[in-house]
Amino acid sequence: MNNLEIIKSTYEGKNSEENGRNLAKYAAENISWTEAKGFPYAGTYIGLESITQNVFARLGNEWTDYTFTPEDYVAGEDKVVAYGTYSGTYNLTGKSFEARVAHIWKLKDGKIISFEQFVDSHTVIHSMN
Repeated sequence: MNNLEIIKSTYEGKNSEENGRNLAKYAAENISWTEAKGFPYAGTYIGLESITQNVFARLGNEWTDYTFTPEDYVAGEDKVVAYGTYSGTYNLTGKSFEARVAHIWKLKDGKIISFEQFVDSHTVIHSMN
């Protein structure tokens, strides 16, 4: 698979479990994952276990139907940018949101070495209050 196909496989599987398996399959051992400043889970996490605990487990427990819907991708050499829209409903408030987002992925030798999120955090935080 080329880099674009690898990244698409983390978004466009049959379900979130398949997407997660594909991420685990292609993640480098010391993958660096940065959630945007101002986002509820802001910070940089190293390794799939830390990412799962600090991001994915929280998204799964705190939100209903939290999804990223890709609009398009831009790929070049060792980078892939995916952009689109987040949506979901925060369980504690029952409020839903939509936010524009871009993800920058870096790969090396067929492995994902880093992820960085850019997002309109205001709409996400608003749904949590």
